[in-house]
Amino acid sequence: MSDPDAGVLGHINALVDEEHRLRGEGSGDPARLREVEEELDRCWDLLRQRRARREYGEDPDDAEVRSASTVENYRQ
Repeated sequence: MSDPDAGVLGHINALVDEEHRLRGEGSGDPARLREVEEELDRCWDLLRQRRARREYGEDPDDAEVRSASTVENYRQ
């Protein structure tokens, strides 16, 4: 059986790879690094939503990608 979250996880892995590459460049593009970090936060949030919906018998496909500002405000 395939992982129903494989698409989200694949996107997360690609973003992590890009983040590592940008950080490894030292003087990489800081604007792009911020974009990647925000997108990673949004993807992790989506994955958590999907898993929670599945756990409580709801349809994980009803999870929605939230805005970066919404997700960033979750940080404590």
